[in-house]
Amino acid sequence: MDGDHHVVPAEVRRAHAYLGAVTERPTAELWDLVDEVGPVEAADRIRSGRVGASLAGQSESRRDRIDVDGLFGAAAEVGARLLVPGDPGWPATALAPLDRPRALRPARRGAVATALRPLGLWWRGPSVPEVALARSVSIVGTRAPTAYGRAVTADLAAGLTAGAFTVVSGGAFGIDAAAHRAVLGASGCTVAVLAGGVDRLYPRGNEGLLSAVAGSGAVVSAQPPGTGVTRYRFLDRNRLIAALSGATVVVEAAARSGALSTAAWADALGRPVGAVPGPVTSVASVGCHMLLRDRGAVLVGRTADVVELAGDMGETAPPPAAESTSWDGLDDVTRRVLEALPVTGGAAPAEVAVWSGVAPATTRAVLGRLLSTGAAIRGERGWRRAGDGGVQLTMPVT
Repeated sequence: MDGDHHVVPAEVRRAHAYLGAVTERPTAELWDLVDEVGPVEAADRIRSGRVGASLAGQSESRRDRIDVDGLFGAAAEVGARLLVPGDPGWPATALAPLDRPRALRPARRGAVATALRPLGLWWRGPSVPEVALARSVSIVGTRAPTAYGRAVTADLAAGLTAGAFTVVSGGAFGIDAAAHRAVLGASGCTVAVLAGGVDRLYPRGNEGLLSAVAGSGAVVSAQPPGTGVTRYRFLDRNRLIAALSGATVVVEAAARSGALSTAAWADALGRPVGAVPGPVTSVASVGCHMLLRDRGAVLVGRTADVVELAGDMGETAPPPAAESTSWDGLDDVTRRVLEALPVTGGAAPAEVAVWSGVAPATTRAVLGRLLSTGAAIRGERGWRRAGDGGVQLTMPVT
């Protein structure tokens, strides 16, 4: 697959494949070398050990073991390709902030590792990267969601699909899987960012789901083909989920959920974070409530709230629709007279005038209008409000 792209020379692409595999994660020392001498020379120097002590230590165990041909062969077997800086689809704008994340709150400082932007992205799927990532939102959360969490996730993901957003998630059990499934069901585009190689769909229980994601959207990883998963690779993966998304929404998360790591990265990169509130008694929502209370997350209750977070400038959500009532559109005087009417029994116009604070002549005129519209009834015991809704004001007559 390394011959599929014509903008980046083959030797440069191969160098990026080597550099992305030779260290566990991209570091400042590695990128400094690449920026100084270019990827091809950087790869040659690392292979021969002609680098500083720090970078030599990072790469020593792998520098003679990287089979670049094998990496491209494994990628080709699953229809994947390597995107590198300079490719038309390389998400340079999205990934650039990884090199300069904002300082995190002290309590979350450990959530963000020293990893910088990746040397390349292994992209498995037919979607066009610049199109798929131009308008994207990540939805993340617990691996053990409640029925409420699954339902909210499905609604948000389907709604975002209808709004032409790509939904990014991590392919894991729970909220991630619910988001991917909802998008696939709505024939939209979804991207799964993996902690291991794109040829090793993980978790195995989601292999069918991830194959469907790769068939219509994309399965993406910074790790080379053949790489297995580890805990710290999941944390590194979270930074890519945040970086490749215009906003991150956490649906359900426990107090120590990995989804909070993704939210911390989004905040560090200057991307908005939304959180879905849950029952105060639900341990599955503790993390979301922490984000809302302590970490500046925006409360999300519907798709339109997410659109406000991640949409184009000026793209806002319409206000929530409310049921219309007979009180809508009433002027202040009419509302006061209507509120003063009893809902049972009856009252004389003079009493209504006292209770409403409206002049008697005006009160009688308003009562006539309310009678003609059916909002008030004139009975044997006096005037009363039609129906039993609304608020009744009572004022004793002295």
